[in-house]
Amino acid sequence: MPAQREAVATVPLRRLTRRPEFLHVAGHGRRVALPGLVLQACKHPGAEDIGLGFTASRKVGGAVQRNRARRRLREAARRVLAAHAAPGHDYVLVARRESVTRPWPRIIEDMETALRRLGHWK
Repeated sequence: MPAQREAVATVPLRRLTRRPEFLHVAGHGRRVALPGLVLQACKHPGAEDIGLGFTASRKVGGAVQRNRARRRLREAARRVLAAHAAPGHDYVLVARRESVTRPWPRIIEDMETALRRLGHWK
């Protein structure tokens, strides 16, 4: 049985960590809401990498559920965004309540669908 190949990052990923970065993406970008996640995207002039941030509010659940949701979104972003997202953009992934329990293939599918709807699939 051949081993599955994972997507190789073709563009470096940069983490968004400061609140103003998240607010800029939310205020100036576009968003797509799907059952497993919300993807917000904004052009980052002059950047040749991909900015990536994650957030989960208390609506998702307690600390354990929020951390699990963020971990799942981080792994999905590593597999999908790193290989298929348009460089020069900042992305924020917002966890939803269903991010914790949604089957893994559906999370990946949601991520791919969100990128295509934004027109950032390469």
